[in-house]
Amino acid sequence: MTTSLRTRAEAAGRIMVALDYPSAEGAGKLLEQLSGIPCYMKVGMQLFYAAGPGFVASLKDKGYHVFLDLKMHDIPNTVKGGAESIARLGVDVFNVHAAGGKLMMEAALEGVDKALTGLGAGAARPLVIGVTQLTSTSQQVLNDEIGLPGTVEQAVVRYARLAQEAGLQGVVASPLEVTQIKAACGAGFVTVTPGIRPAGAELADQTRVMTPAAAFAQGTDYVVIGRPITGAADPRAAVEGIIDSLV
Repeated sequence: MTTSLRTRAEAAGRIMVALDYPSAEGAGKLLEQLSGIPCYMKVGMQLFYAAGPGFVASLKDKGYHVFLDLKMHDIPNTVKGGAESIARLGVDVFNVHAAGGKLMMEAALEGVDKALTGLGAGAARPLVIGVTQLTSTSQQVLNDEIGLPGTVEQAVVRYARLAQEAGLQGVVASPLEVTQIKAACGAGFVTVTPGIRPAGAELADQTRVMTPAAAFAQGTDYVVIGRPITGAADPRAAVEGIIDSLV
């Protein structure tokens, strides 16, 4: 997948807007403000638990690509069932925690296969990616609280390799680890990178961050951006400014 963004539409399609809202109404207002900009839309736990599958369906009806960010992490059979349900929604991307292990990730793919068999020919296969380490995870948290030795980068690459062995097509990781992941798993292994902050934006609870342009220069495939857009006085201008920095 190329990282050379030649047009504004291509740049917009690599930006995943995090719809971190407590209701469909709040998210709907943002969608109105961003109308006509072909960004991905990321639906996380807060919005999905409040608005449910119907909101995802409404996004698809509007023509958006959707990343359903629920970070499943459970026993393999439970994740298999969850993945089957998610695949039936028609989302384009969803994720599971790589920390759940190889069998769990393989079960997620089995759930997708089962859903697609039921949906019949023509059903699009979602991209299934693994969560490596959250962008809020610092070295101290990794070692002293989670209990994993080594550096954050080493933990991320280990999980990326495990996800690839399980058959997943990519991972969620900080932009700081993209080059190591690509070196370990190949250029075609997809990276989706949160922890993106345009120049001058507040870091908030993120500790491993990078600007959008720098993240794409590292070779990432998609960037996830939330509060710098959703918290902006003019969200449309914020998105347009990000796109300007990429083309």
